[in-house]
Amino acid sequence: MRLVIAQMKHETNTFSPVPTDLARFTRGRATPLEGEEIRAAFRGTGTGIGAFIALAEQAGAQMLLPVAGSAAPSGPVHSAAYEYMAQRIVDAVAQGCDAVLLDLHGAMVTERHEDGEGELLARIRRIAPQVPIGVALDMHANFFPAMGAHATAIAGYQTYPHVDMYETGLRAGRPVLALLGGKAAPAMAWGWRPMLPHVMRQSSLDAPNREIQARARAMEQQGALSATFFVGFPHADIPYAGVSAVVVTDGDAALAKRLSEELLDMAWREREKFVYRIEPLAASLERARRMQGGPVVLLDHYDNCASGGTMDTMMVLGGILESGMEDVCAFAIFDPQAVCKMQQAGVGARVTLPLGGRLDMPALGLRGRPREVTGTVKRIIDGLYTNEGPMARGERMDMGASAVLDTGKVEIAVISRHTEPYDLGSFRALGLEPANKRYLMLKSRVHWRAGLGPLAKAVVECAGEGVCTSDYAQLKFSRVRRPAFPLDADAAC
Repeated sequence: MRLVIAQMKHETNTFSPVPTDLARFTRGRATPLEGEEIRAAFRGTGTGIGAFIALAEQAGAQMLLPVAGSAAPSGPVHSAAYEYMAQRIVDAVAQGCDAVLLDLHGAMVTERHEDGEGELLARIRRIAPQVPIGVALDMHANFFPAMGAHATAIAGYQTYPHVDMYETGLRAGRPVLALLGGKAAPAMAWGWRPMLPHVMRQSSLDAPNREIQARARAMEQQGALSATFFVGFPHADIPYAGVSAVVVTDGDAALAKRLSEELLDMAWREREKFVYRIEPLAASLERARRMQGGPVVLLDHYDNCASGGTMDTMMVLGGILESGMEDVCAFAIFDPQAVCKMQQAGVGARVTLPLGGRLDMPALGLRGRPREVTGTVKRIIDGLYTNEGPMARGERMDMGASAVLDTGKVEIAVISRHTEPYDLGSFRALGLEPANKRYLMLKSRVHWRAGLGPLAKAVVECAGEGVCTSDYAQLKFSRVRRPAFPLDADAAC
């Protein structure tokens, strides 16, 4: 048995000014991982591609590993980067294989293609019309028809924070291997509802997504080969942004359709609960000041790099500095220029420098606004660490050259590669221990709950500024299918 196994992952925020070139997929290398480098990097990790490698090894299969590239969310993927990775995957399939297993995202938009994943699958189909294709997707996939038309089996994450990446790889890969062994005949169905759930209301730890995902798992326990409800990624101005579902059964397409519609109906009935209500920043910070004990998480959710944010807006951190709050750890400000200045000054130096605000956000009509900050350079590192888990356990990470600037009241992590604070490893690499802080300012939305959730004594959601805004009125949608709830209150399915 010969399997092509590859990864090409990106969640595209079409409003983001952060460029997505090939370097963003390489984590400090010249090019993405290829061949045996992939097996060495992902074998035994809690990732989708790690699961595919495990399945292949269990089956005694030969593996072709053409490319593994994953980039932090940002603007549309540059054509050169997309073609580099897609062509390697297609070339590997052209060498001949029994099946293809792909660790994708499902919300990739490129400079030329609104559906990067569907385009890749169509190219594979043109050279290998009959080869089975298993695809692992993120829960935030924006599901286009081409994905369903060209794949054999699709499974998406059932948790947000995404702590089931490995399990999703198994759910996507096993039906394909069962097909090759003559033990199953995957039949797949999918559908949509006209909804753009706010990301801040999408967590599978909370209602209503908690109950929908529980039902999807129950469907699998009752015989479905995989059942997935996608909350979608709303910061993408493309036709199929939003809610969808896909179910794979053993030979029963009608059942797959009924089950997918059941998941979608559950979401539609609860659509009001997917709407996020915004609190003014001043009120949020004042409420946090009155809280006792800690850590209290101050969530700068408008500027989450894992949703395409610049990770350099200073509104929330500025409010914290002005408030006089003490014993604060802020993770993180993306500012390679500031890191460079701190490297030049050295550990222990007292510096005053402009921090953040390097990138304009033309889609929102906002200019970058650096803030002058004075503090002591407390630590400088290369930015490499390994995820402790549970999310992407064991995966090697790179936040680039990084430093800690200590104002005396606030310890500010400053990094050179966009990295969301969802794992304790990122803090500990910088000599920071979140559990010992009164306040934690995190540029995150939901993923922080994977590694830091158990530490939080309270959470205060802070509406700052950024392209991950939870205020849809700030986003100019022109390509999304309309009507769509809650953009259109009268939307009907």
